[in-house]
Amino acid sequence: MIRWLRLTLLAGGLALIGYGLSGLLADAYITDPLDVLGWAVGGLVLHDGLWVPLLCLVGAYLARGPVLRGWLIVAAAVTAVGLPAVLRADDDHGNPSVLPLPYLRNWLLVLAATAALAVLFAVVRRWRGRRASRQAGQRASRRAGRT
Repeated sequence: MIRWLRLTLLAGGLALIGYGLSGLLADAYITDPLDVLGWAVGGLVLHDGLWVPLLCLVGAYLARGPVLRGWLIVAAAVTAVGLPAVLRADDDHGNPSVLPLPYLRNWLLVLAATAALAVLFAVVRRWRGRRASRQAGQRASRRAGRT
């Protein structure tokens, strides 16, 4: 069952990649597909050569818990996607429809919302852990009282 599901997901993913590539290469605005290839290779090198090792180091040495590590990964991904728009917020060349949204505010709101969810997740996780340890202690004291 699991193998069938994995193969189905793999086939679906490959089909989506093929669809995306065909749409990309058939786009009238793309005049040089080698520029796209250069951008993709550059992104891959940046991701695997700089981004992932940096996140691993930060996660291993600064973040002690899995929730904080997860939030750092989410924050880094959101920043990687949103930072170009944030940095170009005032660079609309007289056309306000180019970058019409308050990107800095929205980026900060997304970071705050994900941080709040991470804190909520950490609180629930700690509460469940204390509750489980309290129940285990009660079971142990009942067993000790019986003997």
